[in-house]
Amino acid sequence: MLDNGFPLDQHPLRNSLYDELHSRPFQVIPCPARITHLALLTTPEQSREQFQHLCELHRLLGFPEPAEQVRCYEKDFGHFRIRREQHMEFASYTFINLASQDDQSFFTTTGISPLPEGWLAKLTGQVVAAFHLQLEASDTTSEADIKTIRPAFEGMRLVGSCPQNGSARVWGSFRMHSDGYGRFLVLNHRMSNSQLGRLTQRLLEIETYRLMSLLAVSLAREIAPELTHMDQQLARITQDLADHNHVDEKAILSELTDMAAKIEAFRAKSTFRFSATRAYHRLVLTRLEELREDEVSGHLTIREFMTRRLTPAVKTCESVADRLEDISRRVDRASDMMRTRVELSIQNQNQNLLTSMDKRSQVQLMMQHTVEGLSVVAISYYLVGLLKYLIDAVYNFGIPFDKSIVTGAMIPLVVFLVWFSVRRIHHHFMKLAEKKQNLS
Repeated sequence: MLDNGFPLDQHPLRNSLYDELHSRPFQVIPCPARITHLALLTTPEQSREQFQHLCELHRLLGFPEPAEQVRCYEKDFGHFRIRREQHMEFASYTFINLASQDDQSFFTTTGISPLPEGWLAKLTGQVVAAFHLQLEASDTTSEADIKTIRPAFEGMRLVGSCPQNGSARVWGSFRMHSDGYGRFLVLNHRMSNSQLGRLTQRLLEIETYRLMSLLAVSLAREIAPELTHMDQQLARITQDLADHNHVDEKAILSELTDMAAKIEAFRAKSTFRFSATRAYHRLVLTRLEELREDEVSGHLTIREFMTRRLTPAVKTCESVADRLEDISRRVDRASDMMRTRVELSIQNQNQNLLTSMDKRSQVQLMMQHTVEGLSVVAISYYLVGLLKYLIDAVYNFGIPFDKSIVTGAMIPLVVFLVWFSVRRIHHHFMKLAEKKQNLS
């Protein structure tokens, strides 16, 4: 931040905030002039290569090289000017040829004519916009203009208007010509050099942003058939769910997962492109309003042409973007319904399993009681046998009593004691199990 002696604490970006509005100033362009404008999609690496290539141009023309890359770079080489602007996804070059020309025909000499041979061919990046714009003074009528300029546009249908309340007349075809460039012709009636610079900048931006906004059209046309197929597929799935038809939940979830994956792939591929299209379109409409066009009899104005041709293309992209978001939401809802259906099916299976387990537990409990009863009988039998040996020993010792009566009398007592002991052991283990379950 510059030390300007300001007494208060300044935000570190304060100077850049002021400079932002002046980073791309309008040029002052005299008439006549021949201008060529290029817009190239560039990667960060290509942007660095372009800067080095720009330095090479300075060396070829015998001028000092620029010290560093800036967002907007301008250089005046005398009768030749160059302007390079860096945008988010593209870089633009404006070449202005101000040298006097003996040949007064249109577009035979262009803005790139003064460039060293072979320099332009080595410029990296993918060209999206490339067109010539010629400024000429004129005081003729529109009818005389048309007879003169129509051959310069190779007989193509013209779009024309009188911007700035008739201070100039603009002609263009919005097509590529035989040299691979588009063409615009501005016939100046009473505009100053500053006004011509502003008009030229608006025309350059309109054509550049128009083409940039159309980059998404091919993508929209590529995605649209896939969305139609997914829409029909999703309608079939939801109808089967609504009719309570028997469906293979696993297969349906697999279909929905595949659809969701495709949609996310489409969104990753198209979100930036569609958003950029909307932004470029808004810029085009803003620049068209700034032209303040009057109609040339028998010809579409630039605004009318854009409204009829560009707006439907942008609406197509917006429609595909909206369909993509709509199908994404519907797939989410269908997936939620399928997951709910699967969860209900699992809960029903769990309920049946619990019921079956409860029945088995009851059978096991009944069998356990049966086994416990049999174990009481078996243990009692063995205990009575042991006690019988004791009774025989006592009887043989000389104590007189009836062994049969004593043995018979002890059987109920032994059975009761065994049964009571088994029950105590059973209750003891049940309490241990409950205590362990409560602790867990």
